[in-house]
Amino acid sequence: MSTLKVDLALVKKYNVPGPRYTSYPPATHFTEKVTFDMLRDKIRANNETERDLSLYFHLPFCYSLCWYCGCTTVITTNQEQSGTYIEYLKKDLDQMGQFLNPRRPVVQIHFGGGSPTFMTPDEFRALGDLIRSRFHVAADVEASVEIDPRRLTRDHVKAMCEAGFNRASLGVQDYDPNVQMAVHRIQPRAMTEEAAGWLREAGFVSLNIDLIYGLPLQTTPSFEKTLNEVLEMNPDRFAVFNYAHVPWIKPHQKIFKDNMLPTPETKFELLKTVVEKLTAAGYVYIGMDHFAKETDELALAQRAKTLQRNFQGYSTRGNADIYAFGMSSISHAGGVYWQNQKELPDYYRMLDEGKVPHHKGYILSEDDKVRAWTIMRLMCDLGLDYAAMSRQLGIDFAGYFARELESLADLEADGLLQRSTGGFTVTDLGRLLVRNIAMRFDAYLPQEKERRYSRTI
Repeated sequence: MSTLKVDLALVKKYNVPGPRYTSYPPATHFTEKVTFDMLRDKIRANNETERDLSLYFHLPFCYSLCWYCGCTTVITTNQEQSGTYIEYLKKDLDQMGQFLNPRRPVVQIHFGGGSPTFMTPDEFRALGDLIRSRFHVAADVEASVEIDPRRLTRDHVKAMCEAGFNRASLGVQDYDPNVQMAVHRIQPRAMTEEAAGWLREAGFVSLNIDLIYGLPLQTTPSFEKTLNEVLEMNPDRFAVFNYAHVPWIKPHQKIFKDNMLPTPETKFELLKTVVEKLTAAGYVYIGMDHFAKETDELALAQRAKTLQRNFQGYSTRGNADIYAFGMSSISHAGGVYWQNQKELPDYYRMLDEGKVPHHKGYILSEDDKVRAWTIMRLMCDLGLDYAAMSRQLGIDFAGYFARELESLADLEADGLLQRSTGGFTVTDLGRLLVRNIAMRFDAYLPQEKERRYSRTI
């Protein structure tokens, strides 16, 4: 990636709240008015096919709260909670099992949280056995798990292998001791490297490292030091997230006073450092937060224009329907989204009543489907070919989006994209601000009086 020269006025111009587009419309549009009864027939119709399945399990427990966290978590030191939760996951699977076609191959499994490693090794084994007893798991399944190195043991890793997991994502965020103290997550470098060693010895085929830029007390030199140290582990992928400061959603983030957080200009310098450092080390900048080695499936899929995007970020198995289990988890299949209850007592209560633990849903219109595909292809392919999009969507793409395409003039003038008669490509600078480009194709944003999203920088 070439050296970026960006003036501060440009940073301020594009540092606006905007969706991350792991779904379109974003989850803020899901509503309790869409009941499960309204979705039932669409889910049944979806299971008349034998389309691939992607399974997500939300495991919400953590022993302590990281103050930057924006995830849906349950903070507890009571280990018995995870065993109880697995019993309720069985009930959740029972409820959805009446709709699911048992012949559908499961090509992807993801354990997210919270901290999946809150579970004991035997609970990992039990949940793995439960999944395989209910589903037809493909031989080449991509099974990934999010790991907190602070609670990992060798027996955990052994249990993960026995449960069929072959990919791991290690939460690191930052190695700097001052930053770790400020965010309430003490995790020495040696602990992370030991965890990575155990996973590789066990035969995990892919190791991802999660980092966050924009945390309290971070500076460009301190984060560059973290990058240098993490690169020594030679991971297959990086996910480097922009810290989302959303105290109106996550009140615990109010502990960070404004003078503790990096300025937007510093955040941009941090992101610029990340991109330049990782691309110089041989990683491909996939887009948004993700980097991968040139030989990694993500990089290969991007070159082949088969990369997809879902709630877990970028994916090579994007044609699979997502069925999600556990509190707050979000499913996407048959042109609908549905989300489980977000509070543990409500989730348990509905399952005890023999009901699907439904909280909110959304039914996509035809226009939603067109825009969802357009935003995903833009964020995956880093450009749009109008003729190809016309074929894929069965529309005159340039005509359908005439107003939106005309609106790109200022983005082109600022160097975020380059237009031609048949399409446009995103520039190196535009990759850093791809959310801003995607926002031009969002039909709902102009109608929103207040944008309650994290900022794009």
